[in-house]
This record gives sequence, C-alpha cells and structure tokens, in this order.
Amino acid sequence: MDREKLQYFKELLLKKREEILREVAETLKDLEEGSENLPDAVDQAARETNLVIGLRLRDRDQKLLKKIEKALKKIEEGTYGICEACGVEIDEKRLMARPEATLCIDCKRAQERLEKIKGE
Repeated sequence: MDREKLQYFKELLLKKREEILREVAETLKDLEEGSENLPDAVDQAARETNLVIGLRLRDRDQKLLKKIEKALKKIEEGTYGICEACGVEIDEKRLMARPEATLCIDCKRAQERLEKIKGE
C-alpha cells in the first residue's frame, strides 16, 4: 500500500478513536450526573436502563479501541492491510468499511463459518 493511502487510513483510524473516546467521556459524564435520585420510579428505571445500554456500548467500544490501536501499530510497522491468516493484501473496499480489519474477506467468512459451526 502506498504512503498516501496509509496516511488516509491512519487518519480514519485516529478519527474513529477520537469519536469513541468522546463517547466514553459522555457516558462517564452521564454516570456522574445521573447519581441524583429521581422521585418517579419510571424515570429512575428509564435512566438506569439507558445507563446499562450505554455501558454495554462502551464495553464494545473498548474492544474496538484495542483493534484500532493494533491497526495503528501495523501502519507504523508496515504490515497494515495484510491478512493475518493468509498473507494477501486486504481489499481497500473492506478497509474502507472496517479500517481495523485484520483478515481479508475470504478468511473472515471462513472464520465466521467456523464460529457458527462451533456455536451450534
């Protein structure tokens, strides 16, 4: 992959990381602000449900952050965009959709089929 494309993907990953970190900060702010007791039990339950959903999303974001950090490290090492399973170059369309991808589409499909078989 040429230098210009690598820079593009690096900026894309950095932007994604910043968005996630901003959302995490908002969730923390919501947790701090949501500590007061609401007089209405329905309002209290709704707030708690929203917080639980927010925390689940942040958990998923933490996993995505690790993948983003890994992708940024691969850019620095010169191995970004190479499938970890078969060694072929990952299609740019795939990287546009999932810049943190570590597998080409064929290897990802094979992985998902295996997971489906194991899960059944």
